[in-house]
Amino acid sequence: MSYMSNIEERIAQWEKMTAEAPDGMSWFSLGNAYRDAERDAEAAAAYENAIQLDPTMSRAYQLLGQTLIKIDRKHEAGPMLTQGYNIAAKRGDVMPQKAIGELLQKLGLAVPEVEVEKPTVEITGDQVLDRLTGTPGNKMPDPPMRGKLGQFIFAHYSMETWRNWIAQGTKVINELRLDFSRDDHQKVYDQHMMEYLNITQEEVDNFVPETK
Repeated sequence: MSYMSNIEERIAQWEKMTAEAPDGMSWFSLGNAYRDAERDAEAAAAYENAIQLDPTMSRAYQLLGQTLIKIDRKHEAGPMLTQGYNIAAKRGDVMPQKAIGELLQKLGLAVPEVEVEKPTVEITGDQVLDRLTGTPGNKMPDPPMRGKLGQFIFAHYSMETWRNWIAQGTKVINELRLDFSRDDHQKVYDQHMMEYLNITQEEVDNFVPETK
């Protein structure tokens, strides 16, 4: 049995984490586990908790909206999706914004017209406009890992945000007892990292690194 197939174990571990060290990411991960187990009402509640703790999580709005539609709570899904669309647009979260817009259209609701102001802050050569925080931060000296994903993170996230993920990732490793000698455990870690940084695989696949 693969690690990811043991859904009840995953749920128990994330329930433990949200009880001991609740934050938006742990509730988001618990929501995903509930959704995989088709415990949709509990998934919706977990996504709501994630948004309450971190109102900038555009993916949480997207998945909350999808779940509310599935359990026939469409009247609640509309306002949450509209709010999530505006947040995704403001943060430049292209893929969640697109997905939320499609959900709003399926519900017969208007997609908000948003005008996102471009940052007026000056960014020096050793800084990067952090996609997660929306503010400048120190650029990492090198990509944090090999491959296109490492290049994408290097181009879009600051050293400060990466360090924050390392702290969160350590919690993930300890709580889920990940063993990096196993490919399925490495995939679990990467999945949580991408969820934390709000990265989709499509964005990584379409990314073209700058060349000097």
